Amino acid sequence: MNMYRTGVANLPLHGGKAPSWLTGRMQKLAKEIASIMIEDQGTTKFIQRLSDPFWFQAFGCVLAYDWHSSGVTTVVTGILKGALSPEEHGVAVCGGKGKTSRKTPGDIVAAGKKLGFSEQTVDDLTYTSRMTAKVDNTAIQAGYQLYHHAFLVTKDEKWAVIQQGMSDQDSSARRYHWLSENTKSFVEEPHNAIACNIKRECALNMVAKTSDAARKASVDLSKEPTKKLYSLIQSTARPLNQTSLQQWLPKISNSWIQTQTILNMPRNINWDTLARIYEFQPSDYEELLSVRGVGPATVRGLALVSELIYGEAPSWEDPVKFSFAYGGKDGVPYPVDRKAMDESIEILKQSVQEAKIGDKEKKQSLQRLRNYVPETANS
Repeated sequence: MNMYRTGVANLPLHGGKAPSWLTGRMQKLAKEIASIMIEDQGTTKFIQRLSDPFWFQAFGCVLAYDWHSSGVTTVVTGILKGALSPEEHGVAVCGGKGKTSRKTPGDIVAAGKKLGFSEQTVDDLTYTSRMTAKVDNTAIQAGYQLYHHAFLVTKDEKWAVIQQGMSDQDSSARRYHWLSENTKSFVEEPHNAIACNIKRECALNMVAKTSDAARKASVDLSKEPTKKLYSLIQSTARPLNQTSLQQWLPKISNSWIQTQTILNMPRNINWDTLARIYEFQPSDYEELLSVRGVGPATVRGLALVSELIYGEAPSWEDPVKFSFAYGGKDGVPYPVDRKAMDESIEILKQSVQEAKIGDKEKKQSLQRLRNYVPETANS
């Protein structure tokens, strides 16, 4: 999978919300830019741009929101939800932040009616929405709890997902980008990009390619009788009178970056869920993950037993692809992809210039874009 490699940005968690005087102007400008891009390049290309973290961040900057804030994700997708009309633009934005994210299935049904989708297509899109959230909240365990889920769908049944999780521990956010054209499997390297300024030393990644054997072992384990599985998990626990390797390990307070996987066996596995999985007998890892009630503890427990009993170790490498948006000229964490950056900037410049808005608004938007990239563009 080819991915843009750009610069560096922090996404600190900011409270509050954008003022109405600002969101009104942002929505007007967003509608103009989106209309021009959709007319010139089509709906598929438009959601493809949004699935590029650098373009998404630059777009938020043009709309006058804080370039480095975690709020870029929630505000920009919220603005687009109000600015885009399925009938006029051929694109619908479903879901949103917090409680609004739980309304995504209903939003998809409403969008499907407006776009003329069949009942099967609506069901497939609803399943896709649920699985993308399940993967980022459960199959990847790096300490980020999802609180925002935006599902974009076009008249041609193409889709993109932009969702974000937060870590209260270090007050950081992590954004996940999905694109239908690049998602060949929900459970193996499915993302278009994962952006965050923090890379965990140790994070369970069950959708890594190298976790394939662990996924298969997890499925096999899930099809064992619950009593047998309980005995296997209990056998991994250290007897009370036995010493532990932990006493010789560095003292680390953050459980997410422990270096020994056996020390992270979850304490609260849902045995009722495992009983349902046993009755269901999933044929593959996607089916296992799709079962309602399968959460982080279930996934982690099966993964650890897979390693301890079968020797099939999952990936413990944090799947974050890059930090982004500003800086990176020193090559950390990756070299700046100047060609991709310049292309994104030119697209936004042209869209702003062609937008049917006042000269003052155009100048302000272009100035914000120039302020966004001075060092990287000239490095």
